[in-house]
Amino acid sequence: MSTTTGVDHGGVERDFDIFSDEYIADPSRVWDELRTECPVAHSERNGGGWMPTTWDDIAAVAYDTDNFSSRDSSVARTPEGASFISAPPITSDPPFHADARRMLLPFFSPKAVEDLVEVTRSIARERLDVIAAQTGANRGGSGVVDAADAFSKYIPVRVIARILGLPESDEPMFTRWAVAVLQATPEEHDHRALATREVLKYFGDLVDARREERADDLPSKLIDMRLPNGDPLTNRHITGVGFLLLLAGIDTTWSSISASLLHLATYPDDRERLLAEPELLDSAIEEFLRAYAPVTMARISATDDAEISGCPVPKGDKVYLPFGAGNRDPAMFDRPDEVLIDRAHNRHVAFGIGIHRCLGSNLARMELKVALEEWLARFPNFELATDADGRSAEWGGSQIRGPRNLQIRVGI
Repeated sequence: MSTTTGVDHGGVERDFDIFSDEYIADPSRVWDELRTECPVAHSERNGGGWMPTTWDDIAAVAYDTDNFSSRDSSVARTPEGASFISAPPITSDPPFHADARRMLLPFFSPKAVEDLVEVTRSIARERLDVIAAQTGANRGGSGVVDAADAFSKYIPVRVIARILGLPESDEPMFTRWAVAVLQATPEEHDHRALATREVLKYFGDLVDARREERADDLPSKLIDMRLPNGDPLTNRHITGVGFLLLLAGIDTTWSSISASLLHLATYPDDRERLLAEPELLDSAIEEFLRAYAPVTMARISATDDAEISGCPVPKGDKVYLPFGAGNRDPAMFDRPDEVLIDRAHNRHVAFGIGIHRCLGSNLARMELKVALEEWLARFPNFELATDADGRSAEWGGSQIRGPRNLQIRVGI
């Protein structure tokens, strides 16, 4: 519960709204203004919240687990009286967090991810076959495709479903849940809550089934694992892990693939350079992650002593951590608003920072690399197009921001 109501925030009060269409379309403008005028700002909108906008302040909050709790990491406020979702390790604080995270790390190690490369590549090629057929590019023609809808979203949902042992037939439902939970506005709480209950029931039923009969999947392996004190994981714990991995594993990578394709369609010089110098792809991916970082996480001020750069944050207040703002901080990055695909020093925080740094970062990087490799191999020449409403791209999402509509002409 927030304690900001009636508190005089003086010079830090600003009227930013992270759920507004204007913010979602171009948050960097807001970050730049706040970083100059009020680097730690407060807004009463959506129940009230604080937003640091410098790399140092975002990192300071992320590392300060004594004063800022992760028990509610959603940027959309949980109504008073409603329970928080348990999705370890992202919603866990120390000391339990370390145990919950450590159990999952082997499943997202470089070796585990390497074993998924060819599966990911086959998914990308299958989707590109579909796009080529639909646009006529496989017959020497050209056509327009919504790359976000027809390509980007398919790769992460199928890969994470494979890890979790989920049927391909349920993929449309998984994507619908990710949108409902991670892209919801405060006014859509009921819609978000319904989707959350559906996800939890789905994984609850799955865990029950796996306790009866094991499979070669992550839920089965978690059932057989033990915490350091010897206790087995509860159904609630395993269900929460499934909730986290499914939803976060879909939307973050979907957004990053789409943003990267949008950039290459908008800036043909970068596309042509990658075709001529494919060895630059790794640095280009890091730069796309920096410039178009999709994630904003939240923390809750847990103590009366909490502060950000000397600015007191009352206990119970929500703090937004827009990692993209840290990635655009001129104190950390030279020419931060330019996308330099050969940027040599790139200490970005697209995957977060501190104890909650994304444990799936190896997987996300691999999926992004495979997606771009296969797209560029199939469609080396492409450009932005428009849909029937005259739109080329439309950004969406608040917790996870990315192009949800991306019109690209292929076969040119």
